Amino acid sequence: MASFRALQTKYASLLKQFTVSPLDFEVFTSIPTSGSRSPGVLYVLDSSFNPPTWAHLRIAGSALLGRPEPDSRLLLLLAIQNADKPSNLASFEDRLAMMELFAHDLRSYISAKITSQNGSTSMARISTCSIDIGVTKKPYFIDKATVIENSGVYSNLPEQVHLTGYDTLIRIFNAKYYPPEYTLAPLAPLFSKHRLRVTMRPSDQWGGREEQEAFLRGLASGDREQEGAQREWVERIQLVEGRKPDQEPVSSTRARKAIKSASQDLEWLVPDNVRHFLLSESPYASEGSL
Repeated sequence: MASFRALQTKYASLLKQFTVSPLDFEVFTSIPTSGSRSPGVLYVLDSSFNPPTWAHLRIAGSALLGRPEPDSRLLLLLAIQNADKPSNLASFEDRLAMMELFAHDLRSYISAKITSQNGSTSMARISTCSIDIGVTKKPYFIDKATVIENSGVYSNLPEQVHLTGYDTLIRIFNAKYYPPEYTLAPLAPLFSKHRLRVTMRPSDQWGGREEQEAFLRGLASGDREQEGAQREWVERIQLVEGRKPDQEPVSSTRARKAIKSASQDLEWLVPDNVRHFLLSESPYASEGSL
């Protein structure tokens, strides 16, 4: 792997070119660099990666290990414009550097899982799964799916499986993001072609498993039809287990705070290569970054 400073320099240069280009989506790096961009299934993990955490890794790893197809590919996607979250934390080049380091962590994690479980030949192929690191100028979820599809980066227009948390599912089904009519009808093209794989997120805010499963039951029963949703969309949404209620929550916010107040916690909050970057480069050194 390249040195931290070399990664930062590389991504700063690529970002500068992308910002002034007419492109709305671009893949900066693939790990490994070889391999065809003609996957049958493209998993998309769209996040602020501020920083990448063990939660991100488990979401991506469980998806790839749960569907061991040799033609799967993973896209780590960073939006340089965000609809809700401020972008004044770690610089985008630092986040992209951490995403590349995270990709190596993820591949090591998958290989270790397969080895420990005496995985089949089909599962072993997942350890060679290519991971793309990409950026987009589009802040909204449905627009991101469209620009990926229309970019020509993936030659056979693969099915996209977007890996999200339950909180993101709620935002996707919030009509305020779909002006000017402010209905859910703009989601129809997404669910006609692509899928969501949603990791449940038990919390005081989102409730437990029963409450989160009730969201899909309500969708299937037509509770959101008056907003423009369609009942059959529920067939394109998969809910999967997240952390157990008794497990410590892992988040980027908690990782940023740990850097200053409890650096020993970084070991279980972020994977190894990302942790080394955080401790070496201090991307959250300023007081206003937390």
